[in-house]
Amino acid sequence: MVEEDFTSALNVMPGIEQPVCVNPYLKAHPRRPKRQLSVDEYVDGILTGNRVVLSRAITLVESVNPEHFEMAQTIIERCLPHSGKSVRIGITGVPGVGKSTFIESFGKMLTAKGKRLAVLAIDPSSERSKGSILGDKTRMEELSTDENAFIRPSPSGLTLGGVARKTRETSILCEAAGFDVIVIETVGVGQSETVVKSMVDFFLLLMISGAGDELQGIKRGIMEMADSIVITKADGDNLQRAELAAAQYRSALQLFPKNENGWVVPVDICSALENRRIDKVWKIIEDFVRLTTDNGWFSHNRNEQSVKIFYEWIESSLRTRFFAAADVKATVERLLPSVRNGLLSPYQAATDVLNCY
Repeated sequence: MVEEDFTSALNVMPGIEQPVCVNPYLKAHPRRPKRQLSVDEYVDGILTGNRVVLSRAITLVESVNPEHFEMAQTIIERCLPHSGKSVRIGITGVPGVGKSTFIESFGKMLTAKGKRLAVLAIDPSSERSKGSILGDKTRMEELSTDENAFIRPSPSGLTLGGVARKTRETSILCEAAGFDVIVIETVGVGQSETVVKSMVDFFLLLMISGAGDELQGIKRGIMEMADSIVITKADGDNLQRAELAAAQYRSALQLFPKNENGWVVPVDICSALENRRIDKVWKIIEDFVRLTTDNGWFSHNRNEQSVKIFYEWIESSLRTRFFAAADVKATVERLLPSVRNGLLSPYQAATDVLNCY
């Protein structure tokens, strides 16, 4: 018998022999594939508020399979007459502002008022792995179990156009399913805000105090898009700083030109942690909807969004068909090495590719 050396840190103690399989009967019951629903089953399930069917329909919309695309478009067309009755809210903010915490507190307040809420959270996709974490439900634990709330995290993909199309179509399905309020949470401050602005009725910008120069904390272009600015985490020792930041933003907004819809952008503070002044944010949104509905801007904005979608889809379809053409593929493969080696101007090469189509 060999004596064990317990003085060495590299000594490995004998462990417990592991079983071959935790559940020996697991292989005996293979998982059955889900049955593909028909278009009628999808539409009927959505209109009756069946969340399982709604989730499967959204997955169909997000699929890149050409067969799924045609079916998804048919479902959307049939759901379209039953949509358009909700308030679409876009929410953005700098990293660390607490978007998920705010949305959970905001959503619980709405469901307590009898509203049905759908949260569409856009999760950034990795450039390397192409994957997304999709962890928004874990950050909204209480709201995710609310029977009047529906949370759907979706990958942003690698193009902003993909975000726009999928999220717009998902909004239509959620509205047809009977949700009164659609909240779209963006991936953060950046180009995606312009895309989200083009698909919502009200654009809410969340800011945080104490992060440096308040007026330089975000690009002016995004502030100009906002229908309201709310300073979050206004609690404890941060309350006074939040009030000061709100005063600074109010002063800055006075330098901006007036909105065409006649709306004066309000600035407020709130605490999602203490559920303080969350209801004031909803009051601001209600006032905005009332004003823009009375002066006709609400319907005008949605009509203009539809026109923009029309042109965007034409551009997207042309781009897809262009690069799928055999002549284009062959020309690109022939010219690309010269462009990469600096032997041919990328502009001249691009012109040659366009001429061959």
